[in-house]
Amino acid sequence: MFVVVGVTGGIAAYKTVSLVRLLVKAGHDVHVIPTEDALRFVGLPTWEALSRNPVTTSVHDDVARVRHVALGQSADLVIVAPATANTLAAMAAGLASDLLGTTLLATTAPVVVAPAMHTEMWRHPATAHNMRVLRARGVHVVGPADGVLTGGDSGPGRMSEPEEIVAAALALVERPRDLAGLSIVVSAGGTREPIDPVRFIGNRSSGRQGVAIARAAADRGADVTLVAAHLDADVRPDPRVEVIAAGTADDLGRTMDAVAPGADVIVMAAAVADYSVAAVADHKLRKQDSPGGLTLELVENRDIVAGLVARRRVGQTIVAFAAETVADDEELRERARVKAARKGVDLLAANAVGWAQGFETVDNALTIVGRDGDVVATASGSKDDTAHALLDVIVAVRRTTAS
Repeated sequence: MFVVVGVTGGIAAYKTVSLVRLLVKAGHDVHVIPTEDALRFVGLPTWEALSRNPVTTSVHDDVARVRHVALGQSADLVIVAPATANTLAAMAAGLASDLLGTTLLATTAPVVVAPAMHTEMWRHPATAHNMRVLRARGVHVVGPADGVLTGGDSGPGRMSEPEEIVAAALALVERPRDLAGLSIVVSAGGTREPIDPVRFIGNRSSGRQGVAIARAAADRGADVTLVAAHLDADVRPDPRVEVIAAGTADDLGRTMDAVAPGADVIVMAAAVADYSVAAVADHKLRKQDSPGGLTLELVENRDIVAGLVARRRVGQTIVAFAAETVADDEELRERARVKAARKGVDLLAANAVGWAQGFETVDNALTIVGRDGDVVATASGSKDDTAHALLDVIVAVRRTTAS
């Protein structure tokens, strides 16, 4: 496997020496791209000796091979370790001021970053913002660890150990192709029910979890269709995934009805409105039209999942999601059991939501229950991680059903 290792200017670069050694020992073709500052900590001859490949920091070397994009195009995996606060900021902004920057923009391979910096820098709002941007783009983050830092400080910001970084990075590209040959339909995002041509009733779903599930399914070999309600601007579906847009709950329901018969697996991750406005105004409602207040009559939308279950074909696996505001994990499990039984799905993934939990975040925590109401798995971490955890359960359920 062709692995690019970016090394940036932090004292933790000395640990990247072991990371490169581990990758080479495992038989991978490793190409190191240090920044100029990184070479102040570990010299160029060391990187060339360890990687067994020539090393440069300049976009002007090996111009005939267009090296500044060739490395990114050839990469099966890119690891940046250590990833300094400056590097993470440059990545978030899409800067390409050196060979590492151009390589990161030119690659479509999985990118893993291992942050390393002082605690105050890691906790700074600018760094927190940059990490949200990178995670939303699908960049995978390992660490940082909590421990002793340079200068005697201690706290989060220590680069994770090379073994941990290598294991996490290789797991991304060594995913099983256990969904090859299957057709999977995933819904994502939040529906919007119009009040008038200007306003709507909606929800806070960003679409990240559904988009992550679709991307993970494509990684594992599936033919994936994403039925997308409204997604946040920074949530972009994988180019391998067919995308069908849907606006309202009725739009999404009719689209799911159309694509469901050909699907082997259906994952309903969209946040679908339970109610819609009984009479949608054909003009903007103004205060003077209803002095003192406005009353809207809401009507219940049909249960899309129940309809899919009722019309399911033999061998089809249906997974529902439930976002719940709960007091504790036990209440979440109980709500998941009740909802799974009522809907008759094979699996139900429940997650706790609130003002700062579940929606509009890059991380998630899922409690997954089976048809009998038993908890079959729990998962937490990035929405990419929870997507793969859910797919692991789906694969296991289909194997059990087939046997």
